[in-house]
Amino acid sequence: MAIHPLAGKPAQAEHLANIPRLVADYYLLEPDVSIREQQVAFGTSGHRGSSSKKAFNENHILAVSQAIAEYRLAQGTTGPLYIGKDTHALSEPAFCSAIEVFAANGVEVRYQEGLGYTPTPVISHAILAYNRLGKEQADGVVITPSHNPPEDGGFKYNPPNGGPADGDVTKVVQDRANEILANGLKDVKRIGYDDAITKPSIVAIDYIKPYVDDLANVLDMDAIAKAKVKIGVDPLGGSGIAYWSVIAETYGLDIEVVNDRVDPTFSFMTLDKDGKIRMDCSSPYAMASLIALKDKFDVAVANDPDYDRHGIVTKSSGLLNPNHYLAVAINYLYSHRSQWGADAAIGKTLVSSSMVDRVATSLGRELKEVPVGFKWFVDGLFDGSIAFGGEESAGASFLRKDGGVWSTDKDGIILALLAAEIIAVTGKDPGEHYQGFVEQFGEPCYKRIDAPASIEQKAVLSALDPAMVEAETLAGETITAKLTAAPGNGAAIGGLKVVTENGWFAARPSGTEAIYKIYMESFKGEQHLALIEQEAQTIVSAALAKAGL
Repeated sequence: MAIHPLAGKPAQAEHLANIPRLVADYYLLEPDVSIREQQVAFGTSGHRGSSSKKAFNENHILAVSQAIAEYRLAQGTTGPLYIGKDTHALSEPAFCSAIEVFAANGVEVRYQEGLGYTPTPVISHAILAYNRLGKEQADGVVITPSHNPPEDGGFKYNPPNGGPADGDVTKVVQDRANEILANGLKDVKRIGYDDAITKPSIVAIDYIKPYVDDLANVLDMDAIAKAKVKIGVDPLGGSGIAYWSVIAETYGLDIEVVNDRVDPTFSFMTLDKDGKIRMDCSSPYAMASLIALKDKFDVAVANDPDYDRHGIVTKSSGLLNPNHYLAVAINYLYSHRSQWGADAAIGKTLVSSSMVDRVATSLGRELKEVPVGFKWFVDGLFDGSIAFGGEESAGASFLRKDGGVWSTDKDGIILALLAAEIIAVTGKDPGEHYQGFVEQFGEPCYKRIDAPASIEQKAVLSALDPAMVEAETLAGETITAKLTAAPGNGAAIGGLKVVTENGWFAARPSGTEAIYKIYMESFKGEQHLALIEQEAQTIVSAALAKAGL
């Protein structure tokens, strides 16, 4: 995909979403459940879509909320449902729709007082904190499309383990929601919003203080304060915007918020590589404004709208590649958390850099390589068998200092503050640490390419088979593995990964966008990477051609 000529440049009026139209479409347009693109579809992280494309409308949220209410009742989940929303425009009406349904179904709901915003990891943290009390079990909902453009909405369910629901759960919710849509919403229980929000079972709480007060149990906040690490924060107009001042005040940290705007058009953003507004805190184009401030701070950080991702800018390296920071964070944490169990493994997605493999070997730790999607780390983080789980897309979480569970969903706040802890404790920023890895292990070249894909094409790509790869070599090296299941847990990867000693590629369809992705990496340089890319594309094209697509 070619880089848009305006990538990294400030958004202009013509790039901004028409928010009144978007909200009107949420209420006025009705999806046709016979059209696949207009059905409820849970990808790797919930149901997402745009109201203007009939993919995220009032009917969808009414149906999904009813399906969740029925599911939690069937599971015996009778504790409170913790609900949070981010700053996307469609999150507001979706919140209202959900409250109407949950209230009518007798669900106890907890939401941020003042109708404020709540990060994804805070919902996970709240669920786990409640369930540790040993009472009835709580669960949660996060209304967010993550880093997706302003036109999108999203809706995620987190069961009592606090993490994103796995495929078995989401299939039940998805299928029931589509059945409700097909039946014309006859099964939806609903009361008016004014009555719903004032019911005794719908309770406003403060999510911020309990989460912030607990940060000292997962990070060395004293070290950050004593070292006077100067931290720059761009909230990117997201759901954690109210958290940073409380963090600074609680722990005496030197934090400067460089952008305090909340704007559903996200007009303060610089355009992403494709010329769209996308709050991707790992993209050098979307993060251009913060990168420009790198010399002003010891570390500058950003998060996407629901705060489950992190972007790290250092003086030594500018914006860190997410794979680079994963490797640094893993090495630091497993070397500085003495109470973590000796058998606690490292979790990574199979499209993350092999630099993580090399770091894991040097640490003497077991590596669990799983399919794409943070849901695969939930059980391990919950029971402590995995102390750190991370994705190539800048999402990760890790255990408390004592080895207990912190969150089972991605937490961009603790990953951002961890960068400051690393500086405080080691005297070197994460970029400098990564350069040490390059000297020790070699320098990998990593790339991801995206291409448009129809639903039919994505179905073919998700069923790629090792037999389709007849070659014995890839880019001049002997193929050592052809994977359709992840070695860490045996789960299907929904695509194919081909591995050699010094390189690999993985091809898989996106779970949330109309594209397919090819990830690739080489430890032998750009020319070798180019050969991997060429041969990977040939394999994917052949698979689509075989299917007549």
